[in-house]
Amino acid sequence: MSSEQTPTTPDATGPRPRRLTYAAALAALEGLALVAGGVWMSVLALTGEPDDRQQAITGGVTLIVLALLPLLAARGLFARRSWSRGPAVITQIIALPVAYNLLRSDSVAIPAGIALAVVAVTALVLLVNPETTQALGIRGPGNAEK
Repeated sequence: MSSEQTPTTPDATGPRPRRLTYAAALAALEGLALVAGGVWMSVLALTGEPDDRQQAITGGVTLIVLALLPLLAARGLFARRSWSRGPAVITQIIALPVAYNLLRSDSVAIPAGIALAVVAVTALVLLVNPETTQALGIRGPGNAEK
């Protein structure tokens, strides 16, 4: 295998950049929030009186399963795996419309929408930062031969 075919690997010997650590922590926070929401929804479905118990439990389980994406991304970011930036970015892009809908509500969900929007935008900025990209060994467009 020639050096042209060898993908660049991140330098895992040096200290992890703070931006990468912060992005991983925010992704983990989002994943844990989804798990907490899913557990809360499931507990309410079992102990309360929902309109449709099966739908409430399904919603809780769905939130718990959706938490896998940001949690796996966070684990990969902490370990400096280049594949992990994609799922982390996708999570933030999905979070933005959710935050927008929370902001449009007429309830106590507005502060949650503000918090989610701030976390998503901050994480996106951290994930596309050149320092983060370099730490993950991701080459930009036009740098495939380097």
